[in-house]
Amino acid sequence: MNAPARIAIIGMGAISAIGEDVSSNHQSLRTSSPGIGPIRHLDTPHRGRLLVGEVDIANDELAERLEIPANEAYTRSTLLALLAAREATAGIDLGDGNRTGLISATTVGGMDATERYYDDYLVSETHRHFIPTHPCGYSTEQMARYLGVTDFVTTISTACSSAANAIMLGARMIRAGLLDRAIVGGTDCLSRFTVNGFNSLMIYTDGYCRPFDEHRSGLNLGEAAAYLVLERSEPAARQSKTPMAYLSGYGHANDAFHQTASSEDGEGAYLAMKQALEVAGLEASAIDYINAHGTATPNNDLAEGQALLRIFGNVQSIPPFSSTKAFTGHTLAAAGAIEAVFSVLALQHQEIFANLNFSHPIAALGIVPQTTLLSTAINHVLSNSFGFGGNCSSLLFSSAHD
Repeated sequence: MNAPARIAIIGMGAISAIGEDVSSNHQSLRTSSPGIGPIRHLDTPHRGRLLVGEVDIANDELAERLEIPANEAYTRSTLLALLAAREATAGIDLGDGNRTGLISATTVGGMDATERYYDDYLVSETHRHFIPTHPCGYSTEQMARYLGVTDFVTTISTACSSAANAIMLGARMIRAGLLDRAIVGGTDCLSRFTVNGFNSLMIYTDGYCRPFDEHRSGLNLGEAAAYLVLERSEPAARQSKTPMAYLSGYGHANDAFHQTASSEDGEGAYLAMKQALEVAGLEASAIDYINAHGTATPNNDLAEGQALLRIFGNVQSIPPFSSTKAFTGHTLAAAGAIEAVFSVLALQHQEIFANLNFSHPIAALGIVPQTTLLSTAINHVLSNSFGFGGNCSSLLFSSAHD
């Protein structure tokens, strides 16, 4: 295989139900401390019944931390995004003359404001300044103004693979010579629409999600934001920035099977992982850890498991894998980014994080995830993100010391 043209990761930031920054997220992963619990902030009839991965900070406090005036129209997805992006870009001079792009993913966009103020829009002007915040792209534009990014700004919305595709696009643009640097990732807050939607599909569990367990009964939704800063590896080295890790491969395919379900043999997932390995110039045997999509729905875990068996050949050849969604909940458009941060943390600290709430392997698969924190040598991590509409994406991260 050809030698990989790697992309350096020189910054990252994250906020989720298990931490307000990268360090606190890592601490929760290390101590197997999940963030799934009762709904506290979201105004929904499901409060007291469904569990979520909620960031326990009100919007007013988020805006105060960002020094955004209270009368400006910033929705929760944008506020979470700005906190994560600010952490990711700390110590990086975005005005240094390098062509910098911002590629942000979201599916909720400003929906949380729309559903809260929709009726009020008709009778009062008080909240009408939130009307323009509804489209997904508005959030990215606000981020770009806040960060001072002007060279390239765009939004990705491909369901639960959105952030992975944003990361992938940033890497491809850098490799094509269109950008020198890319801030990439995703954000989604909880909303009544998404909670109601997944509940109506009957894939929202009444308890805690159980990824890859025979008795899994559905997901818990969560909210999060995470961003990585990518640069071509050579300029990053010349500027004396030490890469945290490398994005060495990526792949995207469409299952082309169903609007919301994956095919039983996981064709799209298989093709995405296969392409990521090919881009990285690696054999499947080189993968040391898989951060699985693992939503804990009956369909996803079976399909992803079948795809893993196809890629690695048999149960014994599958490397340690886990889904971290039992920590954060399924964060939709942010999932690929928050789990990219977790993948980099795995490489930096040589740790595989636990797949919580597992007790019985799926009978049709026989595969068993890693259920406790494992310290081991890790050089390459595969991270999967699969979305509605058949959108299947895989990212491959490699150690900065391999």
